[in-house]
Amino acid sequence: MSACDDVVMPKPGMPLQAALIPDCTKPEAHRAAYRTAKANDAIFVCVARHGQRWKVQLDAMASRKPYVPDQSLAVLRSAAEALVLDGTVEQANIGADYISMGPIETEERAREIGAAFHAAMYGLQLLHMAAPSQSEASSRRPGGGR
Repeated sequence: MSACDDVVMPKPGMPLQAALIPDCTKPEAHRAAYRTAKANDAIFVCVARHGQRWKVQLDAMASRKPYVPDQSLAVLRSAAEALVLDGTVEQANIGADYISMGPIETEERAREIGAAFHAAMYGLQLLHMAAPSQSEASSRRPGGGR
């Protein structure tokens, strides 16, 4: 039985707590957890051993909801930069549909970071769906916003 056999990805719109983030060090565990996220229309998140350290991965493409918009990515990038600057992670890659960070010293810290970014991605995604950007709102008004 792999670590991800009993993965409980959140219901749509619900971020995972740190303790529930799957360990997807083994490729088959990663595939199983990603399938579960996709089946639940959830943003995928996992931690995985990276040598003696850990990495965090998030993937919004598992969800059918809109990706985090560009203007909201600044929040995620700023948080990731702070983690790099304080030495918590050596590298962070942030995109509208994918986040990868590592290496991270401990599994516990990787889970904390994964849970925080998972919650942030959900929150930003939900905010974007509830309150569209200025350009989207203008294009929805009669006359194109004028």
